[in-house]
Amino acid sequence: MSKITTELLLERAVPRSTRLRKIETLNLSKLQLKTGDLDPRLFSRLRHLQKLDLSDNLLDKFPNSLTLPDLRVLNCSNNKLEDVTALKQFPLLEELTYENNVYLTLNDDYKVMFLLQNLRLLNGKDITKLANHVRRVNSRKLTSKVTAHWEKFFRDQLPEKYTAEQVKSIKKKFLKSVQTNVVYGPSSLSEFTRWRVKMIAEEFLAYSLGLELNSDTEPEEKTDENEEESTESPREAAEDVAQVVHIYDPLLTTGAVTVTPSKRKRNHSKSSPGNKRSKSQASTEEEAEDVSAEPLHFLQCHSKGNSREDFKTQLWSCVFEPVLDSGARKDPIVSSSRTVATCGGESVCLIDCETGTVLKKYKVATEEFFSVAWTTLTMVISDSRKKAHNILAAAGRRGIVKLIHVAADFCYGEIKAHKKPIATVCFSPTQETHLFTASYDKRIALWDIGIPDCDYNFKASQLLVLETASIPLRIALVPTCPEQYLLAGCEDGCFAWNIKLDKGQKSRPFEAIFQFPDDESMTTSHRVDGLAFLNDDVVVSKSSKPGCIYLWSWSRSFDAKGKGCQRTMSAVILAELEWSTTDMSYLTLSTCPAKEYVFCGDEKGSVWMYNLSGYSTAWGSAKGKRSERRISPTQILKWPELRVNGEQPPEVLVNNVVADPAFTYLVVLTSVNITAIWKKS
Repeated sequence: MSKITTELLLERAVPRSTRLRKIETLNLSKLQLKTGDLDPRLFSRLRHLQKLDLSDNLLDKFPNSLTLPDLRVLNCSNNKLEDVTALKQFPLLEELTYENNVYLTLNDDYKVMFLLQNLRLLNGKDITKLANHVRRVNSRKLTSKVTAHWEKFFRDQLPEKYTAEQVKSIKKKFLKSVQTNVVYGPSSLSEFTRWRVKMIAEEFLAYSLGLELNSDTEPEEKTDENEEESTESPREAAEDVAQVVHIYDPLLTTGAVTVTPSKRKRNHSKSSPGNKRSKSQASTEEEAEDVSAEPLHFLQCHSKGNSREDFKTQLWSCVFEPVLDSGARKDPIVSSSRTVATCGGESVCLIDCETGTVLKKYKVATEEFFSVAWTTLTMVISDSRKKAHNILAAAGRRGIVKLIHVAADFCYGEIKAHKKPIATVCFSPTQETHLFTASYDKRIALWDIGIPDCDYNFKASQLLVLETASIPLRIALVPTCPEQYLLAGCEDGCFAWNIKLDKGQKSRPFEAIFQFPDDESMTTSHRVDGLAFLNDDVVVSKSSKPGCIYLWSWSRSFDAKGKGCQRTMSAVILAELEWSTTDMSYLTLSTCPAKEYVFCGDEKGSVWMYNLSGYSTAWGSAKGKRSERRISPTQILKWPELRVNGEQPPEVLVNNVVADPAFTYLVVLTSVNITAIWKKS
């Protein structure tokens, strides 16, 4: 019988407690405990445990599923521990002590520094800088050596068309060879080096050949739905390769997932802007046209615990990575790469749209990411040289912004921006360090995230707080004056703020709320869950009114000369876009300004596309009149008839759809954990 009981845990809590879920500090030292005494079912009830003392016991290892999501401080000195890799299950650990475990060596120190991304103190010593070196420099060097070893000795051994047995054989030979021949660092760290080399080699093979990793699946965390989480999980698993399921790929003929693709690879339905026709016609007609797209990849790369059975994780946001060439960035057509960042569930992924390869994956075990945004910072690197680097901000349910230096595979910091979830984030196009965060706390905050130094030290500061009347869902900076006005679509209307920083007021109410048509009258009270600028003046917004997307003029709607706050203004409607009649919310829209396109998904997995280039001249004139008839979609991309393991996925909602600035790729995020990538042809 286990020595640990509920009564013992309550008694050894500091201070004593009456409920397991309330315990934050627990002293289990000097109890002669063995590994078998640590019952995962009992420990899983310690949801808010932050400090645990297991010193002076007889533990030889840790069980793999203790489920202590908030553990920050752990003391397991004076035991018989033989391995430290199970400690990766405690991603929030900041302080770890395991002195006087005779079987642990310097190699184990390096393993925990790599595995525990938040670790600051190890056996009482500050290891922050050394740990950063281990995670970044060491990993980069070893990855380079592993790749070079494959290219030199093994690449040509694999035939162009290979069997499963050939792959298995070469994998075995490569793993053995690379661990023997790749050497880096002092001989005292040879065990750690072999451990990392094997890990990197397996990941390399997974990316290059589509082989499975031999890593253990992380235990699925159980959540008490009635209990508000207060933990954070800074476990950015850059080395945690995505479990990618290619559900449909015209170039893919083998794999673990059986697929019956749609009979139609291309969508040719088209209606000219001047032709009035019903939605059923718009959805079913197929005519030859010069705007067509075909599916490239359907990926399942945000699965919880890397499960192939996960068709429940919602995907919310995606944005294309900017090109680092400062000259090219001025031209929107060439200002992004084919790499897109996507987020949903516990992970953020970077995907190469052309190949469908998941280039990087960052995981935070207890987070649900809602939004991502890019900026480019000019950072000081070695020898005081400056270089531009892309930084990715990711935020979600925990109200924390993660700052990721993608090229270095390193989450270098976080900003505890809000106490409630963050719905969306965006960077200023003119101030590279200025980040807006819109939260469920009914506030939009402007932050200066600073520029990290060569050791990734940085200082973030809050510059402004915009008070909202309801939860902000989408935000957009006005293109002609991005340092002066911000527009937000909220649960209860569309609002504008003056964000100019030379004003003394740090906390500001909204300056204007916009009215929109509602049957026979105008109303300000409606949910605006889609918002974007089509050009410098035309705003595209989607409201709770079924079947309608409005296009309206910012300059003609907003009276910049008026005085006072919280003024009501009527949106000057230029046109309405015909869309689905669903009353389902949060299916957001996007625009491709350079190509004058609007995109919006629906509740059936389809993507509605509107080419509005024929209207912009008329709308831009001073006397531009409203289009009398709703504008039908130029094209509707239908969701293919996918079959995964012989079955169709559940009902597919398109939460978001984004094109790159050149409109070469279209990335579709769904409610069923599938990222669809289409390519314009």
